[in-house]
Amino acid sequence: MKSGAMVKAGQVLIELNAAPQIAQLAQLKAAAGLAQQNYQRDLAQLKVQAISQAAVDTDAANLKSAQAQVAAQQAIIAQKTIRAPFSGRLGIRQVDLGQYVGPGTALVNLQKLDPMYLDFTLPQAQIDLIKVGEPITAHINARPGKTFTGKIAAIEPQVDTATRTLKVRARFANQNGELLPGLFATARVDNGGVRQYITLPNSAVAYNPYGSTVFIVKEAGKGKDGKPALTVQQRFITTGLTRGDQVAVISGLQAGETVVTAGQLKLHNNAPVFVNNSVQPANNPNPEVKDE
Repeated sequence: MKSGAMVKAGQVLIELNAAPQIAQLAQLKAAAGLAQQNYQRDLAQLKVQAISQAAVDTDAANLKSAQAQVAAQQAIIAQKTIRAPFSGRLGIRQVDLGQYVGPGTALVNLQKLDPMYLDFTLPQAQIDLIKVGEPITAHINARPGKTFTGKIAAIEPQVDTATRTLKVRARFANQNGELLPGLFATARVDNGGVRQYITLPNSAVAYNPYGSTVFIVKEAGKGKDGKPALTVQQRFITTGLTRGDQVAVISGLQAGETVVTAGQLKLHNNAPVFVNNSVQPANNPNPEVKDE
């Protein structure tokens, strides 16, 4: 066995010293051969009524016992040979030639690199967005600039009650061996086509136990200066997925409506307001932390 070598299923990796067991096997085979001869001899004697049936039955039992001991010894000898349970690549050998190996000693690590499996979790609210067989892409920090494509292989049929997430397993072809077990990966599932959403900055939404609300700016006639007078109305909305600083609005808001993005704690229904867009709220779908 050579460290880092590719091995096939069934290939011998390590052989332990089985000389004492092999010598004992020869003894057991000799005893089994004698028991076979005694049984055949007494069986012939039984046909001419020269021996009792009980003696033949005893010989048959002795023969089966001897054969069972031979099979048991052969199984012990087979356990002295460690074979690869599947094809893959060996790691660094943990034992040396002639070293005593006790029960539970780690011998060598064997990994099957093609295919590779990626396990990740999905929030329970997004269960309907993923199905077995759908394509998935992954990015590995150790392989910058490369995108690996695979498919969803299995989905856990039970939600974790502690985290309310669902475990998903994806399968990736890895013929070149670029993927290694234990690497951290970022998975991305592209579900369906392009969808249009009305989005708001997170700062515009007030999240309350009884529901999410926003303040809508409305015209309320003319002011003393002749310009439109503006007031606000509180409205419940249903929010959806979030991305960065943005949150999608499923219902409760129409395109083109003006929404208050700051100072909601000071507002109430029909409160007069004026628009000041000199300060814009964070509204980046992919915010990044700046190193300063």
